[in-house]
Amino acid sequence: MRQVKQVQVISGYTLRLVFDDGSERELDVLPLLRGPMFAELRSNPDLFAQVFVDEELGTIAWPNSADMDADVLHGDEVPAWMAPAR
Repeated sequence: MRQVKQVQVISGYTLRLVFDDGSERELDVLPLLRGPMFAELRSNPDLFAQVFVDEELGTIAWPNSADMDADVLHGDEVPAWMAPAR
């Protein structure tokens, strides 16, 4: 499992992420902000801009308790809602 070490808002919903393997990625996360947990982030850019690295979880999070899977952010996995039904 990857861990996010740094996050920076580039513009809008695009983040610059640095991972524990040294890789960096710029990613527009707006398409990943689905479901009720992310509704407030989609509608409130100021809240979205408060993104931080939760060192305990090893990923990014927000003050409203939303967080994202570091493996999805790294590009190793797809979000559960995109995975084919089993």
